[in-house]
Amino acid sequence: MNYDCDYLIVGSGFGGSVSALRLSEKGYRVLVVEKGKRWDPLQFPKTNWNLRRWLWLPLFRFHGIFKMTFMRHVGILSGVGVGGGSLVYANTLPRPEEPFFQSGSWAGLADWKKELNDHYSEAEKMLGVCENPELYDADKVLKAVAQNYGRNGLFEPTRVGVFFGEPEQVVPDPYFEGAGPERSGCTSCGGCMTGCRHNAKNSLDKNYLFLAEKKGAEIRAGKKVVRITALNGKSGQEGYQVTLRDSTRLFRRTTRVKSQGVILAGGVLGTVRLLLNMKGRYLAGISEMVGNQIRTNNESLVLVHSSQKERDFSRGIAIGSIFPPDKDTHLEAVRYGSGSGFWKLLGVPLTHGKSMAGRILKLCWKMLVRPVPWLRVYFSRDFARESMILLFMQHLDSTLGIRRGLFNLRSNISNGAPPSAFISFSKELAEAASREVAGTPFVLATEVMTGTPTTAHILGGCVIGRDAREGVIDLDHRVFGYENLFVCDGSAISSNPGVNPSLTIAAMTERAMSKIPDKK
Repeated sequence: MNYDCDYLIVGSGFGGSVSALRLSEKGYRVLVVEKGKRWDPLQFPKTNWNLRRWLWLPLFRFHGIFKMTFMRHVGILSGVGVGGGSLVYANTLPRPEEPFFQSGSWAGLADWKKELNDHYSEAEKMLGVCENPELYDADKVLKAVAQNYGRNGLFEPTRVGVFFGEPEQVVPDPYFEGAGPERSGCTSCGGCMTGCRHNAKNSLDKNYLFLAEKKGAEIRAGKKVVRITALNGKSGQEGYQVTLRDSTRLFRRTTRVKSQGVILAGGVLGTVRLLLNMKGRYLAGISEMVGNQIRTNNESLVLVHSSQKERDFSRGIAIGSIFPPDKDTHLEAVRYGSGSGFWKLLGVPLTHGKSMAGRILKLCWKMLVRPVPWLRVYFSRDFARESMILLFMQHLDSTLGIRRGLFNLRSNISNGAPPSAFISFSKELAEAASREVAGTPFVLATEVMTGTPTTAHILGGCVIGRDAREGVIDLDHRVFGYENLFVCDGSAISSNPGVNPSLTIAAMTERAMSKIPDKK
């Protein structure tokens, strides 16, 4: 068979980039396909008001780095572009705690904490993980909340992938003995989630992908995989034909690539969607479990707008601190850079209630009785400077299912209580933070109107299992029923980490790639 590459990798996020480097090092010809664009640091938007460069809305010719997807039971925030979610994520790279390794569909199949320990270390080294060296106003507020809850000793700076050299001073590669790109020190501008314009963020295009290209890997940006077909047989033992379509051009061309192996690394929305589309006809042997056991980290996002003009909540890195208010929960202080005020357009007062009608009545009453705080929010000159975001995450488990709908994916309740936008403990913590800054808590309008929570960490859907009845992939991330077909991204995470999952995705992929032998 005349193959175009040995491995085609779908997606360039934390799973795809790790796969690209490790397979290139083993001597394989690697092609990475990414539907988003390749970005130079100075091309990133200065603020999130530059919607054309920030948002991914191809229908309107917006080809930015940030995507919002809304389903019946969850709203999903994700990244697009060469480097995937690393372009827009908040840099935080923690290891999960013990329950993560002992629960979910992969529980008991291996000693996962021991299995992954060395791979966590390798990923931390590659991503330049270090402790945030300086706390700013949002972090100090979080510390005060931790003290009020008697958890001051558990408050700590985050472990992040950022180069803290001299601000804006260009230096030779500080991580890979000169083999990586030149870097500049962090300016603490808070713009991590609109794309780092100062070359300080350790996004994947600065490490794994950069080194993979030096080893010969090819990256094709602006291409979306729309079909995967096994060649000359049902099991894929003779490889796959992959159909690509332009994703950023007005007139979209279609091309086909033959590859011996395929690694799916497009995240939950990319990988699960693709496998569901292929299951009916082209990859009919995919497990019936595909799309099941979707997790959201039980998240809640609450914004707090302060009336204390002397504070500047935009200074620092995107997430600079964290503390656990109880054994099942983590709370982080999040920020955007000065000038990024887009979210205020979607914000309404923090309102809980069982019915939509009841919530809307409460919402109207709040805005009628106390209109000044809300007018102050909507007419704020620099919303990011005056506001902080609280990211609430829990280890407590509940799962969704995702299925093909008439025009798009649709969600359904799978196991346990459905994800909720109304977590009473989250509301309590947000109100505690608001008191510290004489502030006003508010949330996205979609949460109040529909009760649907928003998550930046959608996980699962192609989980690890003992066999095809329990999961979609085996212990080494190989898709049951197929040869040389792997899943290496957030959809492979098989229990609830309760913390930001990027490091875990990288570590799990490091382990999966270590199982593939060198090319003969």
